[in-house]
Amino acid sequence: MTALPIADPRIAVHRSALADGRELLYFDDADTTLPPGRAIDERELAPRPATAEMRQDPLSGDWISIAAARQHRVVLPPAELDPLAPQSPGNSSEIPSRYDVAVFENRSPAFGPALADPGADPAAALTAARRVGLERTLPSLGRCEVVCFSPEREGSFGTQSASRARTVIEAWAHRTAELGALPGVQQVFPFENRGEAIGVTLGHPHGQIYAYPYVTPRTRRLLDAIADAGPGHVANVVARELDGPRVVLRGEHWSAYVPFAARWPIEVHLVPHRHVPDFAGTSLAERDELAVLYRRLLRGVDARYETPTPYIAAWHQAPVHEHRDEVRLTLQLTSPRRAADKLKYLAGSEAAMGAWIGDVPPEAQAEALRAVIEGVDA
Repeated sequence: MTALPIADPRIAVHRSALADGRELLYFDDADTTLPPGRAIDERELAPRPATAEMRQDPLSGDWISIAAARQHRVVLPPAELDPLAPQSPGNSSEIPSRYDVAVFENRSPAFGPALADPGADPAAALTAARRVGLERTLPSLGRCEVVCFSPEREGSFGTQSASRARTVIEAWAHRTAELGALPGVQQVFPFENRGEAIGVTLGHPHGQIYAYPYVTPRTRRLLDAIADAGPGHVANVVARELDGPRVVLRGEHWSAYVPFAARWPIEVHLVPHRHVPDFAGTSLAERDELAVLYRRLLRGVDARYETPTPYIAAWHQAPVHEHRDEVRLTLQLTSPRRAADKLKYLAGSEAAMGAWIGDVPPEAQAEALRAVIEGVDA
């Protein structure tokens, strides 16, 4: 099970709710200038959509959530109608008050709002999800949340101050613990999509957190590798990488490297030096350093070219109910950018067969990233 995180007493948390009953939380910076009071959401909202249905692909065992309500998401709205900005007279957005960091349930989630029966056996649910059959369906139980890094309309995690970055990291730890404790949740995934080339539909600096009712396919493949290689496999990989030529950034508690078999033109993994299964297990010192190192890494990736680089920042965490001593918290930062004016598109081999072809030698990319990161302010 996910442990309760050590809470940073400098960062206040305020609980609230949106007009349709969705949960809303405010996380205040340690140096916040905001008052403790928060406005009430007085909008008239339609009822929340019904929980979607998952269908199993019988040829792979993967689950596909059929979430038709997502078709109604806002796509690239004008700045004055930013749905993640604080509400104003001309903008009835999702967040009623001025904030530092805000987290709320997605209006059109891929998972949830329904949850499993509180008395359900997690092990039985894992077994049921892994069984393969014909035309199997299950409800898309779980939770999807939006994490707003700032009230400003533009930016990303890397553009935030060190104090604000620390607040977001505290929110990740808090939400990882609470979401992991929800009935039926098997894995919690914080991530940030940055740039229209990735498919981002809102320019507001934000990320998301998915709480899945199953262990994801990517993690299942990792568990298969651990089963083949034996206990300590992840620790051995990390130790080998941190002693190798592709390290791009080192700290006291965290280091970043380009992996030996990088799939993407830009791919960097950021890992804690000790085994930590998820954000909830990190110490306050580890979160403090991460707020500095992670921003520096992202700013270095942006400095690689003259314009900001699109990326997916995927925080892989251990499953909630199994293999927590073997799967380590890891950032996988990937970008399709293979040159200043070129992107890698997934075509036949990668998209259809999962057979990747690397465009940039990992050692060459590591050398280039080290050079730009050295020139970036912490």
